Amino acid sequence: MNYIFLLLVTFKIIKKKLMQLKEIMGFQTAHSHGAKWIPQPIFKGKEVPIDVQENSLFQKTTLNFIEHSQSNSNYILSGYDSWMVRHPSALNSFERLMKNAIGKRIILFLDYDGTLSPIVNDPDRAFMSEEMRATVHEVATYFPTAIISGRSRDKVQDFVKLNNLYYAGSHGMDIMAPSMPITSSAGEHIEIAINKSCTEVPFQPAKKYLPAIREILRILKNEVEEIKGAMVEDNGFCVSVHFRQVQEKDYGFLEEKVKCVLENHPQFCLTEGKKVMEIRPSIKWNKGNAVEYFLDTLGLSSCNDILPVYIGDDRTDEDAFKVIQSREQGYPIIVSSVPRETRALYSLRDPSEVLMFLSSLAKWRKNAY
Repeated sequence: MNYIFLLLVTFKIIKKKLMQLKEIMGFQTAHSHGAKWIPQPIFKGKEVPIDVQENSLFQKTTLNFIEHSQSNSNYILSGYDSWMVRHPSALNSFERLMKNAIGKRIILFLDYDGTLSPIVNDPDRAFMSEEMRATVHEVATYFPTAIISGRSRDKVQDFVKLNNLYYAGSHGMDIMAPSMPITSSAGEHIEIAINKSCTEVPFQPAKKYLPAIREILRILKNEVEEIKGAMVEDNGFCVSVHFRQVQEKDYGFLEEKVKCVLENHPQFCLTEGKKVMEIRPSIKWNKGNAVEYFLDTLGLSSCNDILPVYIGDDRTDEDAFKVIQSREQGYPIIVSSVPRETRALYSLRDPSEVLMFLSSLAKWRKNAY
């Protein structure tokens, strides 16, 4: 009889642990009302009460099982899986996300490198797959879609080769968007030039810095050409110095040269991304501002029925995540296969999961109407 009772208790404990593991892997069962902010559940194991009046065999066996299970749980919750509890998979959460999207207007924002294309050693060969291109084209037929990249606008547009979406290059400092009056997030009117066709116009808040950028580009190319593996890239309104193929012993020398050039241009700042240093004008404009700009020019900034979705993998995407968080509407999604500090609510591992998410989004929209 004691043996049967012990088996029943053990079965209940195993069942509870399986439910905890299911939550860890992203299968949250919490329900939300409306399409606004969705706080993520934080996993916290519950203690299993032990009746101290039971016989010693029961106590010993059960306590040993709990200790073993908690040890395994701590192992499961380490590293990436622990991070996933706070930033669950957007794929595993897709059904719940779309339930909150019903009746809302989705606006899609995408980074390029590391999101639509894999990170590669040669930045000139960061090509997106034909399958990804077809999927982005499809979602852009259903939702307003913009690509916001650190690359120059012309370069990222040449990579993507699609005409049914909007582009922002140089971390949002070079935007091609619909032509209409806009205001900044502070309520200030922003003057923009309207072309003769009145279809799309470039917005370039750092245009006055172009002569200095050209000078920095020229100097840097001469300064770092002797460092094997270093590559200087012209990205329009910013200059990128790639060091993915630079030997570790040479990185300090490269960094010193870049900072030395920057000392003579105090109106510029230095930031670092994935194996890249970037020199940008020191103006209050970033990818978050680009998101606000697009929403404003599309006439959506003051709407309560919109759902911005931003997918990106870089530190510079955090500014966009912050904007979406401040609106308390939408889904900021980070692309990362390692745990990292982020303002994103959800995560995808790599571009292959981005492809699956976008494909699911297009399929959901197609079946919904």
